Amino acid sequence: MGKKELAALETEELLATLQLRFQNNMQRHEGIVWDTVQARLRANPAKLWSLHEMERTGGEPDVVSHEENTGEFVFYDCSAESPAGRRSLCYDRAGLESRKENRPENTAVDLAEAMGVELLSEEQYRKLQQHGKFDTKTSSWIKAPAAIRKLGGGLFSEFRYGQVFVYHNGAQSYYAARGFRGALVI
Repeated sequence: MGKKELAALETEELLATLQLRFQNNMQRHEGIVWDTVQARLRANPAKLWSLHEMERTGGEPDVVSHEENTGEFVFYDCSAESPAGRRSLCYDRAGLESRKENRPENTAVDLAEAMGVELLSEEQYRKLQQHGKFDTKTSSWIKAPAAIRKLGGGLFSEFRYGQVFVYHNGAQSYYAARGFRGALVI
């Protein structure tokens, strides 16, 4: 795999995109100053690469919290629907390999790892929904507890009827309207 660092022009374009999104969605990060976020991003080129991957695949990453004790910022995919460039994926490698036919190209867990991000947990997914209405037409794989995975299952969430729903599916399942949302701590 190639070097996980952006060229100077890509960095500036990404920072401009992130800054505009940050300014247009201040309700997601009240009290956080963009200059502080940008300084932390510039100091972490590998994390900038991961943000670029989130953006490239349609995630529209944005700051959703700041960890006061560590100075870290937390980014989630904030696209209205599950990122278009990350759909039609089985949950993980074991799920993919259990399919006898019609295998998709990748898995949510493998792609998240390659991008340097984590799948949202149920708690993180619920927190995301406090910032708007996400996945009203799509769904997103979320981290499945080990006990559920051991039995062959995976979890996904969506927002319908004014509520967050968490469902189960076989980890080998995949759908055109189901992707995953990532979290990145910088």
